[in-house]
Amino acid sequence: IVKFRVKENLQRQKQKADDNFLPLLAAPAKRALENAGINTLQKLSGYSEAEILKLHGIGYSSIPKLRAALEKERLSFKNKFYL
Repeated sequence: IVKFRVKENLQRQKQKADDNFLPLLAAPAKRALENAGINTLQKLSGYSEAEILKLHGIGYSSIPKLRAALEKERLSFKNKFYL
């Protein structure tokens, strides 16, 4: 059982490291994205910047961080919304 749990935890850590952009954000922004079910960059790329800004807890300072995380994976917001 212990070996199984260790293997399971390692897989979770690897998965989190592969697509972990949430630590870049402040706690309210993290919660806003998690509550909206946006926990991967692929899901985030399905939204426009304007839609993300409408989420309670997301501020203008979060958008550049999210944009950089998306660009790192060669993704972008659905429709650009320039600040």
